[in-house]
Amino acid sequence: MRNRDLLSMADLSPQEVMRVIQTALRFKDSDRRPLLAGKTLALLFEKPSLRTRVSFDVAMQHLGGHCLYLSPQEVGLGGREPVKDVARVLSRYVDCIAARTYAHDTVEALARWAEVPVINALSAAEHPCQALADLLTIQEKLGRLAGVTLAFIGDGNNVARSLCLGAAMTEMHFRVASPAGYELPSKLVQRAQELAAAAGGSVTCLNDPRQAVAGSDVVYTDVWASMGQEEEGDVRRQAFAGYQVTSELLESASRQAIFMHDLPAHRGEEVTEQVIDGSRSVVLDQAENRMHAQKALLALILAEETL
Repeated sequence: MRNRDLLSMADLSPQEVMRVIQTALRFKDSDRRPLLAGKTLALLFEKPSLRTRVSFDVAMQHLGGHCLYLSPQEVGLGGREPVKDVARVLSRYVDCIAARTYAHDTVEALARWAEVPVINALSAAEHPCQALADLLTIQEKLGRLAGVTLAFIGDGNNVARSLCLGAAMTEMHFRVASPAGYELPSKLVQRAQELAAAAGGSVTCLNDPRQAVAGSDVVYTDVWASMGQEEEGDVRRQAFAGYQVTSELLESASRQAIFMHDLPAHRGEEVTEQVIDGSRSVVLDQAENRMHAQKALLALILAEETL
C-alpha cells in the first residue's frame, strides 16, 4: 500500500482491508512508535468537520508526524486556485494530502495532479475512511466480519456506498433498505455483488427496513439529508418517514446486535434518542476508531518501515 492513493474502498483488496484493520487493532492496543517522524499530512477541506479533522491530526501526532489544516477560505479549491495547481504546489511541501470535498471529481483531480498520495477524507461519492473505522468497530465488538449481517437503513449516500463495498469484500452480508429514489447507485451495487460473490458474502437491496433488520447483527443508519442537501430537508423527511431506527425496529435484530451511526446524528429523525444513547449503541467507539483506522492507513501508506 506504500505511496498509494485511497479514493474509494474499491481501491483496496480484501487482504488490504483486513491488513488495515489488524494494524489498527495493534496500534489501538499499545503501539505508538514514531513511524512517521518528519512526515507532514495536509488536510485540505471544503467542508467543516469534527471527527475527520481531529482523528487525522491526532493520528499523525501519535505516529510522530505533523498535520497542517487548510480551510476552504485559505485555499478556495477550484475557485481562487485551480485544483491542479493546489495539488502540484502541496506536493512540494507535504508527504500526503487528505481531502474532504463536495464533488468526487475534485478528489480524483487532486490524485491525478499530486505527486504524493491522496486520501479521500469524504466526497459526495464515498467515505472510505469511515468504512474502515466501521469495519474495525464490528471486528472489535463482534470478533469477526465473515458471516456478519449488517443492515443499513436510509439514504444510499457516500457512507452507505463505501460500507457496502467494504462489507462485500470481507465476507459480510450487507442489506440496505432505502425509499424509492434514494437507493444505492446500480453500478456500485453490481460491483459490490461481484466482490461479495468472490468473497462468500452477499449484497441485498430492499425498500422495507423491517425486512433488512430482521435477524441482523448490526443496524446502521445515517442522516437523511447530508451536508449540502439542507434545502432538500423537508422533502427528504417525508420520503424517509418510515425509516427511523426505533427501539421496536431494533428488537427485530439479533439479541446481540449493535447499533451504529457515523455522526453527527439528528436525534428524533433517523434514530430515536433511546436507541442512539442506549446500551446497544457503539457510536462513540465507532467515532474513536476513526483515529485508529486512519493511523493504520497513514502508516501503511507513508511509513518507511515495513509493518
